[in-house]
Amino acid sequence: MATHLETLETPVPIVDLDRLSHNLDQMAAYATLHGLRLRPHVKTHKATRIATEQLQRGAVGLTCATTHELDVMSSVCDDLLLAYPPVGAARLERIMRLSANTRLTVAVDSADSLPALAMAAKLARRDLNVYVEVDLGMRRVGVKPAQEAVDLARAVLEQSPLRFAGIMFYPGHVRESVTEQGASIAKLSADIEELLERLADMGMSAAQVSGGSTPLAWRIHEVAGVTEVRPGTYVYNDRTTAGIGACDWVDCAFTVLATVVSTAVPGQAVIDAGTKALGREPLRSEGDGWAALLDRPEVVVTRMSEEHGVLDLRNTDWRPRVGDRVRLVPNHVCIVTHLFDEIVGVRGDYVETSWPVEARGRGVVQRERDQAPRGPRAM
Repeated sequence: MATHLETLETPVPIVDLDRLSHNLDQMAAYATLHGLRLRPHVKTHKATRIATEQLQRGAVGLTCATTHELDVMSSVCDDLLLAYPPVGAARLERIMRLSANTRLTVAVDSADSLPALAMAAKLARRDLNVYVEVDLGMRRVGVKPAQEAVDLARAVLEQSPLRFAGIMFYPGHVRESVTEQGASIAKLSADIEELLERLADMGMSAAQVSGGSTPLAWRIHEVAGVTEVRPGTYVYNDRTTAGIGACDWVDCAFTVLATVVSTAVPGQAVIDAGTKALGREPLRSEGDGWAALLDRPEVVVTRMSEEHGVLDLRNTDWRPRVGDRVRLVPNHVCIVTHLFDEIVGVRGDYVETSWPVEARGRGVVQRERDQAPRGPRAM
């Protein structure tokens, strides 16, 4: 028999299974319609259950940000991209520990990182595909197009067993409403076209041009040369995604179920979800606060401490009572997923299933402890 939401201890993350399926179907259909390789980023859900559903809908592989995500997702997928600089001996050792049956691609933006990367691949006796990451406006990582990217691609080709597999970019700086992204798309296209032309002039070609981010995902087919798309947030969606028009409010599948624990102060209600349940990332679209009620978006969390969130009631005639339950749409769902060990799947007000967030954390401390000597060390 299904369990009612009222039986759950709060705060607890819940996912509307019907909305989740809709979101997964929509992105898979979009990629198919425009002939794009869908390689979703797992940073949003960090769960093999969701990754498996993405692969079943035609995803060619998965994108990861951490070595722990690689470890976990290798159990369900044999084609993984590490979209994070592969720098540091410990990180390289862990990357190369993946099964030889896993097709692995990494993204680089520095020639200085290539010798160690190539040596690690040689020691692991594996070929390694490499994307050259370019900065098209995010100003975080990535070399400048086009000459720096061409030089780096050439450097990759000189480091066996590395293979230049294409270029990668993350347009996270594009935060306009979906209907207002035309100018940004034109600039991205011009930069990529110039880079591809420079590569061709040097006798090189990019087998893949990989672009990420949910805010731009629905128009990324308009960016010249793009062959692969790496959205993450779309599976659950959040307040920011809805705010820029990348989804409708009804497409927000993920909420945090919380309980009103106090109404003692006039004009507000306190819930049992604070920073440790909702994160503390500002809204990247119009509006303020840290989360909003799913059924009353005008009611937002305006203040938080670790275990308390304050709902501002000044703009609503709703007056909750102590013990009432509310469902909160967070500003940034990727942050919030990482705060919980388990997600609860619901249909309506009834719990149907649950799944672990296996790839949260780093997954290193436990392994090191397991491998630690059990007795005194010999002197």
